[in-house]
Amino acid sequence: MPRRTVDVPVPDLTGRLAVVTGASDGIGLGLATRLAAAGAEVVLPVRNPRKGEAALAAIRAQVPAGRVSLRELDLSSLASVAALGAALREEGRPVHLLVNNAGVMTPPERQTTADGFELQFGTNHLGHFALAAHLLPLLRAGRARVTSQVSVAANRHSVNWDDLNWERSYDGMRAYSQSKIAFGLFGLELDRRSAAGGWGVTSNLAHPGVAPTSLLAARPEVGRAKDTLGVRLIRALSARGILVGTVATAQLPALYAATSPDAERGGFYGPDGPGQLGGRPAAHRPYSRLRSTEEAERVWRVSEELTGVRFPDPSDAVPE
Repeated sequence: MPRRTVDVPVPDLTGRLAVVTGASDGIGLGLATRLAAAGAEVVLPVRNPRKGEAALAAIRAQVPAGRVSLRELDLSSLASVAALGAALREEGRPVHLLVNNAGVMTPPERQTTADGFELQFGTNHLGHFALAAHLLPLLRAGRARVTSQVSVAANRHSVNWDDLNWERSYDGMRAYSQSKIAFGLFGLELDRRSAAGGWGVTSNLAHPGVAPTSLLAARPEVGRAKDTLGVRLIRALSARGILVGTVATAQLPALYAATSPDAERGGFYGPDGPGQLGGRPAAHRPYSRLRSTEEAERVWRVSEELTGVRFPDPSDAVPE
């Protein structure tokens, strides 16, 4: 079945510094490549140096003049997150774009981060929460736009407040949904707190729909020895242009949210097809689970407590 050609224009980003997590493959690699092609200097914080070097080579093959560099980051370790923050603050360069894209999905068995958190909650949400806090001085200096990548899974289930770390009963998909709901609530609350506190940072959300990325593929590091039935089905549908997207189209909502002058602070962007599973990037109303300011404030408070990392109090506002 023929597939519509889908793309978004990217403005000139010369002189801008972008940090993209999860850029060693898939959607993140595509985002980093597009940002570099638009003139941005791109920092790729990666956990796996071998995959990082391969990503660097792939970007340079497509963008020979691109300015791209690697840094070490393991989002499942708060010490690693703090170390990256300290290193970038030491370099002292304003950050203009932060794309929180990295993630892990549905380990078959419950796993924990270096700090004892359930792996998905700790990596997808708490690691990025801490990263944004550590980078806040640089984000403020660059009057940055922060785009956080959530998921269609944020439209299902809820935050398991009675057992955030899934110690009593682990359900991989419910835990994944929780991580993305909390992450989305954080991204929208970040924008509200920046506006109230005069931080000069804007924040929005994107999601890729559904595409045959590596999230559900064989990943020995999360205990998945072979591809899931789900990813095999998604590949078949994607190859036929049915309902879901491709890795190339799945990157476009975040690319639009991060770079378009028309993308709004506090906005929510995803594909425009049925169920937001595939299609062209478009603005949507945030999922119902992301709309409660009370829930967002609760996520924020708990995240500060769990990570030991604190943002400024918005009541200590400074003029924009």
